[in-house]
Amino acid sequence: MTDAELAAHLAGCAGRLLIEVRASRMFAGKALGQAGDEVANQFLVHALRSARPADGLLSEESKDTDERLARSRVWIVDPVDGTREYSEERSDWAVHVGLAVDGVAEIGAVALPGLDGGVVLRSDRPAPLPAHSGSPRLLVSRTRPAAEALAIADKLGGELVEMGSAGAKAMAVVRGEAEIYLHSGGQYEWDSCAPVAVARAHGLHTSRIDGGPLVYNRRDTYMPDLLICRREWAEPVLAALRTLAEAG
Repeated sequence: MTDAELAAHLAGCAGRLLIEVRASRMFAGKALGQAGDEVANQFLVHALRSARPADGLLSEESKDTDERLARSRVWIVDPVDGTREYSEERSDWAVHVGLAVDGVAEIGAVALPGLDGGVVLRSDRPAPLPAHSGSPRLLVSRTRPAAEALAIADKLGGELVEMGSAGAKAMAVVRGEAEIYLHSGGQYEWDSCAPVAVARAHGLHTSRIDGGPLVYNRRDTYMPDLLICRREWAEPVLAALRTLAEAG
């Protein structure tokens, strides 16, 4: 099984487990989110340790160690991206299974189990981006939209689309439901590694909001910002961000 096949298989399996946990009706609210995190994390961590024992591993739901820092290949996973949306029985949450090689998000799969039939988007099966004309649609958090994203939408005459998890928003660009996902409110490596790998494979632009590269497997896993967008919008967005930074 290739790395990409493994990522997709595990993301899909974890997604189905999460649907089963939710359907059991044994948990509700925060308890449901905690149960989902624990079940999916145990499955993913044990599976990756078994399938790729020589690789490093970083998971949001496991204690981090320095061991991964010496590894060239590091799996970076988020068992439930959008725990709030999952616990509220919404569809805009995801499972992330990504592989960073020498700091670059090379391989990834993002499962969207809440969609009808469950969907897994993967870096080894890129599809053409749906056509879009007119003003861009910008994805923002439904609870705390980034100020920069609001300003860029205003500057470009864009339409705001509210959505839950980072993975769901990134995959909405891949699926042609929006053109720009700009985040500046702070995230961690597990929030974006798999989505960035999938987005890159589909030909999208991925970077920090200053245009710099997204680097993974760092000691400090905090990643303040990112931009995922269709390539035709990359320079207009980055130019607008530079203007905002100079004015601010």
